[in-house]
Amino acid sequence: MDSRHRIDATTRYDRRAELPPEQLIEVAEVDQSQLADPPMRKVTCEPYLASQELEDATNLAIALGRPLLLQGDPGAGKTRLAHAVAYALQLPLEQAYVKSTSRGQDLLYTYDAVRRLFDVQTATPRQVTRTTRAQHRGSDPARYVRLGPLGRAIARAGHARRSVVLIDEIDKADIDFPNDLLRELDRLAFEVAEAGDMRYAVPDVPELRPIIIVTNNEEKALPDAFLRRCIFHYVRFPTDRAELESILSLHDVRDTALRDAAVDVLFRLRELDLLKKPGLSELLDWVHYLESADVDPDAVHRVPHSGALIKQQADQLRVDRWLAGD
Repeated sequence: MDSRHRIDATTRYDRRAELPPEQLIEVAEVDQSQLADPPMRKVTCEPYLASQELEDATNLAIALGRPLLLQGDPGAGKTRLAHAVAYALQLPLEQAYVKSTSRGQDLLYTYDAVRRLFDVQTATPRQVTRTTRAQHRGSDPARYVRLGPLGRAIARAGHARRSVVLIDEIDKADIDFPNDLLRELDRLAFEVAEAGDMRYAVPDVPELRPIIIVTNNEEKALPDAFLRRCIFHYVRFPTDRAELESILSLHDVRDTALRDAAVDVLFRLRELDLLKKPGLSELLDWVHYLESADVDPDAVHRVPHSGALIKQQADQLRVDRWLAGD
């Protein structure tokens, strides 16, 4: 049976699990020669408060072997879910931060043709006669191949180990970017065109399929063909005061009065007509600084150090007018 139609009922992400403060996890971004015997590194726990709906969507994507597509406001916690899942399941996290110039193939591998040409041109005849053709610098194309995040995850599965893959802000790329990934996401296999003997594939074992999490800030629409292959979840910004305070507590903000005041200010700011409403990442930066600077909770309503929350000049002017009572 095709592995795409087999269910992985063995691996689940549990948002309520008690996790150790740190643990040894395989290093993700390694050279392909290290994939068989990878180094390990100590990773600290990723504090993340997922909703029941997000947990269910994550486990659905894992079970079906489909990418999990997360949409929602910037700063709502989409990217950090991949870190939390990787830590909870003790898997290496491969990260692809998409840019406007990104190509789908870059997630699989890159080939340094310029460096190979340079090596061939700079090799002297004497060097060539001292080595066999196979050993000669520039003769082996595999030397110039570097696997990308998805490529390493597929190759790692060939060594019977699983990965989490984060494809962050896919909407920043050209519209062809997600289309270029369709075949590889379906097959979870690829070959390096420049080196015909380099082929990688995920074995027909559901438990080895990479757990792929894709984030989208909705800057542009994604192709229908790509959406059909994904499990979708919209990550909403928390609207419950207790939930936000729990998130702050989870991130070691101990001052309860400061937490309460900061959450109150954040809700008020998000009600304003701002170009960029402050999200969770801005809130955490702001509150951590307020706590480290011993800012009086009674002064928080004046939004001190607002540059950590408000990132547009027009928005800062709106906040100034709001504080002045206009």
